[in-house]
Amino acid sequence: MTKTILITGATDGIGLLTAKTLAADGHTVLLHGRSDEKLEAAAQEVGGSPETYRADLSDLDEVASLAQEIRARHERLDVLINNAGVLKAPQARTQTGLDLRFVVNTLAPWVLTQHLLPILPKDGRVVNLSSAAQAPVDIAALRGERSLGDMEAYAQSKLAITIWTQELAHTHPEGPVFVAVNPGSLLASKMVKEGFGVSGNDLSIGADILRRAALSDDFAAASGRYFDNDAGRIASPHQAAANPDHVSEVMAAIRELAEPAEPADQA
Repeated sequence: MTKTILITGATDGIGLLTAKTLAADGHTVLLHGRSDEKLEAAAQEVGGSPETYRADLSDLDEVASLAQEIRARHERLDVLINNAGVLKAPQARTQTGLDLRFVVNTLAPWVLTQHLLPILPKDGRVVNLSSAAQAPVDIAALRGERSLGDMEAYAQSKLAITIWTQELAHTHPEGPVFVAVNPGSLLASKMVKEGFGVSGNDLSIGADILRRAALSDDFAAASGRYFDNDAGRIASPHQAAANPDHVSEVMAAIRELAEPAEPADQA
């Protein structure tokens, strides 16, 4: 059965390769990117007739508008793959004063997911890109009150998305499936090349596990879990994700920061 699948950050790297793989299997693929030019090039590379959606995920109002545009065209979305992410950027702060890594890697996918939940069926899936790089979240930094280095912010943003993945699974036991995935360390993405100066490993390692997480029966009972593709199995995230006080603080901050852009019935 073919599925309708939205992939954020689908104009290059793992997102683009995942989109190509899914489209080749006959699925309806919705491509998100920041640039109309890159979206057009990605659509041509993916082939078929993928839909394209442009939005800057560093602006949560644009994230909300992205979701509204998708809901205007689709009554059902089977899979949401929150793939877009950032490690380094010329400007590490957004116009609202928040750290770009927390906004793009943690808050934007939260807002997008909240807006799209009404059209995600119980047997649908939300696949969130986590990382082997995880660190306890500095709540002041998440709130924009303290600056962090690139890798610190990235690792904390990835634990934060892993935390909200498990929390949404707890509050939606009937589905959809929410799963956090480390697609593999140092894959050959633009982020890895720019951040670490290395060519990286085969991108298909990441694309394959995202396809499995989105569609395979292996992940049907994985809601709230973290899959570490370096180990090839469900694993425990950073121990801070099991600390109730830390989880509560992180979730309170996420909800507060995202509230203006969230739908009224989900905030």
